[in-house]
Amino acid sequence: MSPRDVLLALLVVAIWGFNFVVIKVGLATVPPLLMTAARFFLAAVPAVFFVARPACAWRWVVGFGLVLGVAKFSALLIAMKIGMPAGLSSLVLQTQAFFTMAFAVVFLRERPLPVQIAGAVVAFLGVAVIALARSGGAGAGLGPLLLVLVAAACWGLANIVAKKAGRVNMLAFVVWSSLVAPLPLLALSLIFEGPQAIATAVRDMTPLACGTILFQAWPTTLLGFGIWTALLSRLPVATVAPFSLLVPVAGIASAAWVLGEPLGAREIAGSALVFVGLLANVFGPRLAARLRRG
Repeated sequence: MSPRDVLLALLVVAIWGFNFVVIKVGLATVPPLLMTAARFFLAAVPAVFFVARPACAWRWVVGFGLVLGVAKFSALLIAMKIGMPAGLSSLVLQTQAFFTMAFAVVFLRERPLPVQIAGAVVAFLGVAVIALARSGGAGAGLGPLLLVLVAAACWGLANIVAKKAGRVNMLAFVVWSSLVAPLPLLALSLIFEGPQAIATAVRDMTPLACGTILFQAWPTTLLGFGIWTALLSRLPVATVAPFSLLVPVAGIASAAWVLGEPLGAREIAGSALVFVGLLANVFGPRLAARLRRG
């Protein structure tokens, strides 16, 4: 991996980690469902006119757009709106790796290694520690944490959908699936947030609010996935994938720096357990293979 590739991977990590801060700032003035609808509309248009349709069945494009764009991001942004800290969200969301593993057992008949199962157990013990900390009356309680776990499960299911789509241009897949999300999200916004909230948000839209939506649509979705998929196409997955572990590090650091978000002792302990579990999931299989060969 060249120094240029390392810098590109770190750029994506920084963008994706900082995006949690951007979302939190935007949610101060824009309702979560409306913001998500705008994000995916801008991610799809005008890019969809310049990117060829991915070479797979429509059901996978639509399924990915609904599960990731509608379900995952609705749950995540609502959780952050009602009290989930940006930094903690970036970490808990990474439990998607274990939901992906569980769904792969069910739908793809894959069998995880014992070290990966152990990593999942450790990570979810960490989530339990965080849950105990939040159930003590701080913040908005368990509701936001559970919603982020729902978002992580949706992300895991979306990964299985992408796997079922086969070997496709992932940037094209993201752009075209983004076209699926805006109308359902706008309908949900009308039902649950109400026309008045939408009208007020549009009327009072500030340059900062517009900037947060554009950041989610272009640097986070298009630039981030564009660089990431380009790296994956040229380099081994095992070389690129571990960089995703730095996303919660960037998220927590950005949230502390920009938003001044503190973490209590139990939340720090739980976060450490989640991170150890993720490390076991990513590096454990290679370590086990080396031990078998040795």
